[in-house]
Amino acid sequence: MSKNPLNDLGESLGDYLRDQRTSAKLSLRQLSELAGVSNPYLSQIERGLKRPSAEILQQLAKGLEVSAESLYVRAGILDAEHSTPASDAPDVRRAIAQDPVLTARQKKTLLDIYESYLEDVPRQ
Repeated sequence: MSKNPLNDLGESLGDYLRDQRTSAKLSLRQLSELAGVSNPYLSQIERGLKRPSAEILQQLAKGLEVSAESLYVRAGILDAEHSTPASDAPDVRRAIAQDPVLTARQKKTLLDIYESYLEDVPRQ
């Protein structure tokens, strides 16, 4: 039995995030500041204690300068080969990540633009 409460999540996503962060020569605190995610929360994600939302994964992808799609796949949001939506609700981030025609850079740019529009939308 795994000591990790989220089983494979920490072993795949958490370890992947830690590897990317150390490869980028970033401390936990530096990535926390770059991504706009609290240091304790980021630590919990890396240790597999918390399951981040797609929005948090997008922020971490920006901070690490990796594709959000790679983080979505590691987190189990997207299937590596045949991505299927988790629900019937439209999800712009998922649609962009699933588009086979777009390059990783184009996907990142579109997601950045989409996120910038969301900043101007009042929350209900």
